[in-house]
Formats: sequence, structure tokens, C-alpha cells
Amino acid sequence: MTGNLLSERIRKWAARFAQREDQVAIVLSLVVGALVGLVVVAFILLTGRMAARMYPPGSSPWRSILIPVFGSLVSGYLLYRYFPDARGSGIPQAKYALFLHNGYISLKTVVGKFLCCSLTLASGIALGREGPSVQIGAGITSVLARRFGLKTEQVKGILPAGCAAALAAAFNTPIAAVLFSLEEILGDMHAPVLGSVVVSAATSWIVLHLILGDEPLFHVPPYQLVNPSEFGIYAVLGLVGGLGSVAFVKILLGLRVWFRRLPKSTVWLQPVAGGLTVGLLALAAPEVMGVGYDFVERVLSGGVAFRIVALLAVLKILATAMSYSSGNAGGIFGPTLFIGAMMGGAVGSAAHALFPATTAGPGAYALVGMGAAFAGIVRTPLTSVIMIFEMTRDYSIIVPLMISNLVSFVVSYQLQRQPIYEALALQEGVYLPSREEAHEQLERHQVEDIVRKDMHPLPPTMNLEAARRVLEEARLNAWPVATQGHLSGLLTAHTLHSRQDLSGAVHDVMNPAAVFPFVHADESLAVALERMGAAGVDVLPVVSRSDLRLWLAPLRSAMC
Repeated sequence: MTGNLLSERIRKWAARFAQREDQVAIVLSLVVGALVGLVVVAFILLTGRMAARMYPPGSSPWRSILIPVFGSLVSGYLLYRYFPDARGSGIPQAKYALFLHNGYISLKTVVGKFLCCSLTLASGIALGREGPSVQIGAGITSVLARRFGLKTEQVKGILPAGCAAALAAAFNTPIAAVLFSLEEILGDMHAPVLGSVVVSAATSWIVLHLILGDEPLFHVPPYQLVNPSEFGIYAVLGLVGGLGSVAFVKILLGLRVWFRRLPKSTVWLQPVAGGLTVGLLALAAPEVMGVGYDFVERVLSGGVAFRIVALLAVLKILATAMSYSSGNAGGIFGPTLFIGAMMGGAVGSAAHALFPATTAGPGAYALVGMGAAFAGIVRTPLTSVIMIFEMTRDYSIIVPLMISNLVSFVVSYQLQRQPIYEALALQEGVYLPSREEAHEQLERHQVEDIVRKDMHPLPPTMNLEAARRVLEEARLNAWPVATQGHLSGLLTAHTLHSRQDLSGAVHDVMNPAAVFPFVHADESLAVALERMGAAGVDVLPVVSRSDLRLWLAPLRSAMC
């Protein structure tokens, strides 16, 4: 009886508390930041200690093959059998939760991501911890928000705070974490959740420093611009970074398509291909294993030969692309920095050999190369500039970094239009909003606010004369055609008026589903009206983001 009374009081307290949105946001942001910070620190420590046990000093070179294969086999089975939603890098999955699943991430997925990624990364698979940390942080936030009794919109609103908290702890970069959460996860630098994101990231960063101390991710010697002509070399580095970024993205996406064509019964075994590839490459170059931050610091300090960094840039692209595409759990943040540092080191070594009196050492170019690769692959140029600054705490590198990042971003955009996370989502059949579109979605009025769900599509078998009467009575110039909830096409009044014989059926004259405009329920009315005007129709089908043929309802311009 006493227990029931206590539970009832807790429920009433939670209900009253949930109505005070401002107070809830601040308190929950603090709780999320502290808890996510602790979990990410545990993730870092556990991965490092497991790796030290798997690869003790003086161990046999054959461990570099056996352990990655074993680790990818075990984690692959766990992902297939128990934690299917924990596969991948984690950042697309966090965006799926935000835009498709009303902010829902299960506790099971959080646990699975933590365990599988710890095993994968410790075994030497060429992936990083930052992406998984983002999904773990988002998952913890989702679980806590639901336990607090928050409404769906409030859960979605607080989710980016968990992403920022995770990245602040994983990278030791609180400002970049805030920017990335807004720039990539939300796609809106003016989002109303900015306060929660900042509080959560700052709290997580404080937890990291209390436990692991105040140390930057990389220790680099002071940078100094030797001659203004170096800006031209940094522009060349941006070009190399952009081309390397495109090569990495296209190889990764191409391999992923190939793996997805294999029988589904082999999904649990496919990650072994990544583990075996890493192991074989490690026999020639052990530095390709894991995220490789220790070797990156060596390159940043200078003194690594041109042929070594150039070779490692190529091998790391292959190892990471195969590791990710085959289905291992892990992110591309860390490998992106490694690839960028190697490309930058190669350009810097060549430049310093040709112009020793007017160029800085290769380490400075390796540092800028990290940002250039990040801007080219992840496509968050502002975040990449701030992130490199926070990781090194060297302000003098900002201008060269901005030059290289801009060139890399432009080159990458011209040769590969879709950013990597958007392209990965499209391969899954998920249509995530673009950054411009996401800003519109966060406006007050959305398509779902005015859509008419009591109006039904035309069946494809309907007689054209009957369809004409439907359009005339409704005073509309277009109407969706669907069968059992699946969109087939769009019938327009123009098509009907151009036919003299109306004895046929709708499916004979409709515009097929692939060629007419549509909207999603969470898009803004500005987007809907723009598409209506461009297409010259006053009705648009509202479709699902996970399946463009899944018809939800028609949207009439008269209601806008």
C-alpha cells in the first residue's frame, strides 16, 4: 500500500514538473550532460583497456589478423541477433530518431551500441568512437526524457542536447559539439533548443575534465606562418583534401551497395570482411588499425616521411570504407581526422622539400589537413574549423584552416552532391531533411497541421469520366491516385481536358509516382506552397519519409 502511494506521488510530481517546460529543459539538460559525460568517459576507458589487453607489448603480428576477425565476428553476431538498431556510425541513427521516430531510442539499443562498439574498436577495427557516442548520448536522453514524462515534441527538442554532450566528452570540444549538433543533427543554427544544447555540452565537458583532466586531444608544437605564399599551398591542400574526401565517400558508398546485395542470411558474417581487411593491411602498416590518434600526434609533430603518410592515407581510406560498409559498429569521425592528417602531412612534406625557406613543417599542414578532410567528408565547415582549434588550442592556424576547408568543401560538393550521412540514409530508403529544409520544419506551421485526412485518393481503375466529375466538384486541378495506401501517381485536370475519349481508366493517363511533386508531413507550409506553385497544381500528396510511395493524405492549397 505504501509503495503504491509513493508511486502515485512520483507520477503526480512528474506530471506537474513536465508542465513547467523551461525548468524541465534546464534540469534535464544538466542531468543529461552529467550522465552522458560519465558514460562516454567509461566508453573511452573501457575501449582503451580492452585494446591494451588484446595487444600487449611485443605480441605476435598475427594478432593483427586474428583479433579484428574475432572481434568483428562476435560483434556482428550480436548486432544481427540482439541489437540491429546499433549497427552503423550512430549519427544517421540519431537523426532517424529525431525526424522519423519522434525522438525514440530504446535502452536496449543504447546498451548494444556501447557493448558492440567497445568490442569492435578495442579489437582494432578502423573506425572511431565519436559517432557511436552521439547515438549513445541521444539514446540516454531519449530514455530519460520519456521517464520524466515529457511529450513527444519535448523529447525531440531535448535530443540534440544528448548528441552535443556525447561529442563534447568524446572529442573534448564543447563548442564544436554545440555547433555540430545544430549544424548537422538539426540543420538549424538558430534552433530554439540552443540553451539546452549548450548547458548539456558544458556539463558533459566538466565531467570529462574532472575524471580525465584538462588535456587537449592532440599536443602540437606552436604554428607560425612562414610566408604569405603559403596560403597558396594551403589552397592546394584543400584541393587534395576535397579529392580525397570524394574518393573515400564514393568507395564507402559503393562497397556498401555491394554488401547490401548479398543474401540477408549473411548479414551477421559480413563484418568479418572488414576485420580481415584491416588485419591484412596491418601486416604491412600497423598504423591503419583502430582510430590511430597516437600516430596522428606523431605526424603533427613532424618527421614522418612523405611515402609513409601518403601510403597510410590510401590504406586508411580502404580500411575504414571496408570496415564501415561491411556492417561493423563504429564511426567515421576519427578515421576522417587520420586520413586528413596523412593527406596534409604528404602535401606539407612535398611543399617543404620544394620550398624549405618559405613553408612551415609538415606538421602544420597535417593539422590543417584534418579540418579539410572533415569539411569534405562530413560537410560541416564551421564545425571543422572550431573543432580543430579546440583540439589543438592553437588560434594561429585558423586562417589557413579556413582556406583549406573552403576549397575542400567546394570541391567535395561539386563532385559528390550528397553529404555522407544523407547518402547513407538514402541507401536505407530514408529521406532525411536537408539543412535548409530542416530550418523550415522547425517553424510553427507544418503540413501536418492543415492536411485533410478525410479525403481519399482515386483508385487507378476509376473511369475517367467519373474522375473528371470528382475534380470538378472539388474544384481542384489534380488528385493523387493510390491503391491500398500505396501511391501510384497523380491525375491532373490538364491531362483529362487534353483527351477527347474519357472511356478509359485513371491508370491509363495519370502521371507516374516518380515524376510528380510531394511533401512530407513535417515540412513547412512555405515548402509545400513553393512546390505547388512550381508544379502548377493545387493538391500535393503527403508521403512518408521512409517510403515515398506510402500515401498519408492530400494537401489542398485552399487550406493554406
